[in-house]
Amino acid sequence: MASHSELTITLLGTGTSHGIPMVACDCAVCTSPDPHDRRSRPSILVNYGDRAILVDTSPELRLQCVANSVKRVDAVLFTHHHADHVCGLDDLRRFNWVMKAVLPCYASPDTAAELRRMFSYAFEEDPSYPSAAPRLELHEIDGAPLDLFDRRIVPIPLLHGPMPILGFRFGSFAYCTDCSVIPDESFDSLRDLDVLVLDALRRTPHPTHFNLEQAVDHAHRIGAKQTLFTHIAHELKHADTNAELPDGMALAHDGQVIHARA
Repeated sequence: MASHSELTITLLGTGTSHGIPMVACDCAVCTSPDPHDRRSRPSILVNYGDRAILVDTSPELRLQCVANSVKRVDAVLFTHHHADHVCGLDDLRRFNWVMKAVLPCYASPDTAAELRRMFSYAFEEDPSYPSAAPRLELHEIDGAPLDLFDRRIVPIPLLHGPMPILGFRFGSFAYCTDCSVIPDESFDSLRDLDVLVLDALRRTPHPTHFNLEQAVDHAHRIGAKQTLFTHIAHELKHADTNAELPDGMALAHDGQVIHARA
């Protein structure tokens, strides 16, 4: 359990939208015996004191929570509405039972609108719906800091190709997945970090994600004490890639636990 002066962050999933291994792929990473090369879709859990905040609900959310012994979720933040970040939303209903409460969720107006469309049964009262549905309170947020459970959380505007999305800063930790541009004004929110988790999809360029070279360049500019790369495709083998990265930088892996000042 993290103290109020420390964050404990669990990287529940660190893979690209296909997951690794990918279906019907026999490449060296998809067939690797190294467990670090098995990557589920992106989610993280941030713990401080007795509170736990989930960022995104990946399609493997149930399996991620079981694998990492997640016992509670007090709130959910969404970076954006793409399927690999939201399609585990129905699994939140288990935490309604565990917490005996409605679960607050926070998203940009665009993401909130898409969540209401994609998961209408979770946000609309329908007495005829025959199954249990998640009980969620969806709050729209902009760039203003949030105060959740006595902690200040700062949304960080990012661009995922042409689409505006959000990263988040908790204390001295920041999470910036699925980005191809960090706007100049967002760098102010990325100063003095203990740990940065940053998108680094693959070696070759991509229109909506940093490739590894771009991610390393941005990590140098930001200057966090430690940078971990996430949303990783099957071009990047864990051990081989880490051997070539600069000091203080590495590929993240599923189940990794990191700590930072709250």
